[in-house]
Amino acid sequence: MPAGDSLSIGISGLLTSQRSLSTVSQNITNVNTEGYSRQRVDVVTNTPQFSGDGYIGTGVAVGGVRRLYDDFLTAQVQTNTASYNQTENFYTLTSRIDNLLADPQAGLTPSLQSFFNAVQGVANDPSSGAARQVLLSESGTLVDRFHYIDQRFGELRNGVNAEIQNRVTEINGLAQSLASVNRDISVAPGRASGNLPNDLLDKRDTLIAQLSERVAVTTVPQDDGSLNVFIGNGQALVAGFRAQSLSVMSNQFDATRLEVGYQMGTDTINISNQLSGGKLGGLLDFRNRVLDVAQNTLGRVAIGLADNFNDQHKLGQDLNGALGGDFFKAPSLQVQARSLNTGTSAVTASLADANGLTTSDYRLTYTGSNNYTLTRLSDNQTSTINTGGSYPYTSAVIDGFSLNITAGAAVNDSFLIQPTRQGAQTIGMVINDAKGIAAAAPIRTSAALANISAATISPGVANAQDPNLRNTVSITFTSPGLFDVVDATNGTLATNVPYVSGQSISYNGWTAKISGSAATGDVFSVGANTSGVSDNRNALLLGQLQKQQTLGGGTATYQDAYGELVANVGTQAHQADITRNAQDTLRKQSIEARDAVSGVNLDEEAANMVRLQQAYQASAQVISATNTLFQALIFAIRR
Repeated sequence: MPAGDSLSIGISGLLTSQRSLSTVSQNITNVNTEGYSRQRVDVVTNTPQFSGDGYIGTGVAVGGVRRLYDDFLTAQVQTNTASYNQTENFYTLTSRIDNLLADPQAGLTPSLQSFFNAVQGVANDPSSGAARQVLLSESGTLVDRFHYIDQRFGELRNGVNAEIQNRVTEINGLAQSLASVNRDISVAPGRASGNLPNDLLDKRDTLIAQLSERVAVTTVPQDDGSLNVFIGNGQALVAGFRAQSLSVMSNQFDATRLEVGYQMGTDTINISNQLSGGKLGGLLDFRNRVLDVAQNTLGRVAIGLADNFNDQHKLGQDLNGALGGDFFKAPSLQVQARSLNTGTSAVTASLADANGLTTSDYRLTYTGSNNYTLTRLSDNQTSTINTGGSYPYTSAVIDGFSLNITAGAAVNDSFLIQPTRQGAQTIGMVINDAKGIAAAAPIRTSAALANISAATISPGVANAQDPNLRNTVSITFTSPGLFDVVDATNGTLATNVPYVSGQSISYNGWTAKISGSAATGDVFSVGANTSGVSDNRNALLLGQLQKQQTLGGGTATYQDAYGELVANVGTQAHQADITRNAQDTLRKQSIEARDAVSGVNLDEEAANMVRLQQAYQASAQVISATNTLFQALIFAIRR
């Protein structure tokens, strides 16, 4: 039978329609299959046959089955998916801290207020054992609240570590699957006369979409049909048929802090700071921008409170007549050596001025020739420290702390200094006896009964710890404008001191003021405060610490600093929520745009099915009519 006859043409149409109907059926049954791209049969005409009358058509053929796909739209879905999952995870975790800090029951503010209310209670009645006991109780509650919040931070940090491990495991599994699919895709055209494996391509796109939920990726197609996948700053996760497994490694400074590792030759490098996007990017971003800063800020409040309160408390006198000691256990400043250090040098940090502390961490690196570089990690501002070859060396005060450095450092040895990280964790109570609360001032002032003038002397306060603080000191006016100061134990301290009414007079660690017109021979005394059980002068000064701006370079009170932390976390949570919603909208729009090209439309497929059924029936009619003619021809020949 000639190739261009009606029967052959009808059969070609029948087979093509059948294949097209099968493809429509495939589309319809996969309407809810994730990642499925609808397919379409490419129909081409068969090569026409030449005859004396010209070229005669020989029917139709299936040119191939292709999926409807757009590279750009698919890439947009991947990008927006990675961005959305990052902001979603960031928002979820940040909201947990926001809820914790702002909670009136679990936050620090109520305990801080109750503590200073109790201080005021002692100031109101310094001899009251009950008021003193309330202060001890509220002090313990405040310390417990610092510990509680810090523990919640620690639980979040452990949760971040666990989730990093889970995400890395998932990423490695997806990378292995992608490498396997790459191999299958590269060999499939050779088995199918050059036709692409549509279902495998969909599977690969689905795997990349799942990978984008975990970390941002970029892809580069290869000549063999495979797809290379990159993360971070160009680290290859999948190259052809080979997958690079990520690892979880301990931070070089802090073994409890997990990082994402990438194998480079024989070394595993930390790429956490290079990763973005996806749930993993959200985790790392939350830890760096929210959790670390929040824990440091809370620690700064704890350190500032303990340091300021201790300093003032030690300037007071307790019910037993003894000078006050530390009220709180002073929090420690943390320094951690890098695990790769080769030298023997040790570094410790000491608090010098809580007012100068920031919420940043610092890195100290030895650069050789007795030089160290201290980098503030929040803004990368650097300071140079030269020990001059003298060890152990104590540095000048930098941002409220000083460093003690011993000999033995090797070039590039590094240390991580975290001045405030452990503040809330390590603050504690020292005083446990209510009588030990130093509510009184350790000195008392008086004017001699024989004084001629009406000049008066203020009660006086201690302003520094001095071994001579409670020595009896007399201030004798040698003229209305001059006076001498004599310590009964150590002799003359000063002579012919000019007198100015109301001006501070400070010796032996105390300060007092004489006001009014003094007369020659007037004598004023400063000495130990014996039996000062009802004295509240130091308690008043302790209470005033609540409203003094003793943090942030003199810009914030304790409540201000904590309130700033609450506000910052709340702002970041709010901004993350807005960004998350925006990214979700972009993600959905990009999915809709992709699905408009690649998604299955049941109405369209139903119309195609009707059309193809009609084409199939028409081709069958052609075959039937041709068969009838053929049978008639056979019958005529037989006659």
